[in-house]
Amino acid sequence: MTDLLGNYKLVLGLEIHIHVNTKQKMFCGCDANIYDAEPNTHTCPTCLGLPGALPVPNYEAVKKTQLLGLATDCQLNTNSKFDRKHYFYPDLSKGYQISQYKEPLCEHGKIVLSSGRIAEIERIHLEEDTAKSKHENGKTLIDFNKGGMPLMELVTTPCFSNIDDAVEFAKMVRDLARYLNISEADMEKGQMRIEPNISLRTAEMERLDELPPYKVEIKNINSFRFMEKAVKCEIVRQRGILETGLTPEQQNRGYDENKNVTVAQRSKEEAHDYRYFPEPDIPPMIFSEQYIEDIKKQLPELPAELAVRLATKYQLKETQIFELIKSENKDLVQKLEELASHNLDPVKVANLLLNKLEYRNLSTEAFIQQYNKDNETMDDADMLTQAVKKILAANTEIVDQYKNGKESVLNFLLGQVMRETKGKANPEITMQLIKELI
Repeated sequence: MTDLLGNYKLVLGLEIHIHVNTKQKMFCGCDANIYDAEPNTHTCPTCLGLPGALPVPNYEAVKKTQLLGLATDCQLNTNSKFDRKHYFYPDLSKGYQISQYKEPLCEHGKIVLSSGRIAEIERIHLEEDTAKSKHENGKTLIDFNKGGMPLMELVTTPCFSNIDDAVEFAKMVRDLARYLNISEADMEKGQMRIEPNISLRTAEMERLDELPPYKVEIKNINSFRFMEKAVKCEIVRQRGILETGLTPEQQNRGYDENKNVTVAQRSKEEAHDYRYFPEPDIPPMIFSEQYIEDIKKQLPELPAELAVRLATKYQLKETQIFELIKSENKDLVQKLEELASHNLDPVKVANLLLNKLEYRNLSTEAFIQQYNKDNETMDDADMLTQAVKKILAANTEIVDQYKNGKESVLNFLLGQVMRETKGKANPEITMQLIKELI
């Protein structure tokens, strides 16, 4: 990273867009299950912006955005509203987007990274997505199925000074969205897109907490690997410009993964360029304190909280916890806790659930029976004695080493007996027998 930056310091912020998994689009009744549909089959006068069609906000999308806000330690605003954001591109049929500007649903949040550093969240707001553009043979084709899809946008402050933290943060946001059942956040389907804002500053500017007079936004990145590569490409490009004494232009760029370069798209707009004003067809949203308290009650135990509980209550290993807190393994945690309540060893249960798929679908009773069978110890004195004698006879050199004072070889002999009995020998009794029979 230092080789890339030279004498400069990275200033990086993220905008993360996530499709909310609702049944209908953001402001109309169109089916939101668009991902395998024929182009332009999930449209109506409202999401196409035809004259006289009025938008009605999707309550489920509002609530799920607020849940993500709570999960990221945001403040939920009791007064929020939608705004019109004007710009003219083919993927916006009505010439404006219904979004949020000055009173978003959520503000001033944070996520604590594994390093202990804090990633600051400026806001999480809700808007409608644009249509999908496809460029072929000098022509642009538009699929309006995606237009009007509920889209939450999480915006950080320029708080990242290295790429690894930014990638970790983006992954944590994706995992939270899945964990809370807000979105599948499938980046290949376009359900989650990342847009890093990148600039460079001197060490002196960093010391004075001065931001550069420009920033460059890389649009619509659909993988964490491409995000990392795009940021590195842009660092090299900007550093080259700065070292000539010039300042990079403030603009939006795209990332060409085939050529591994960023490509200029257009000048980056400021807020006043969008001519925001309150959406006249949607009344302001006012949320009571009771409503916010009710939303808080719907928030489940979060992955970070679950990780602490699994470690303290069940003494699980770090690798086990890492797997269990993944959104797709929530059912395994519930099964683990049920089995642990029957006095089964939680560490062994976690290993079976994570590593042996045949155990996952067993009923509690069947799991306990199989677990006890697998973990029963061989306490029968005659059978255990025969097993020990067999191992001693096969390892006479090791036995001689013990007789000559090398006591550490006992652990080897014990291991051989455990292997012979498929782990069912009682270790304490076995060790005593080894000593007696030698």
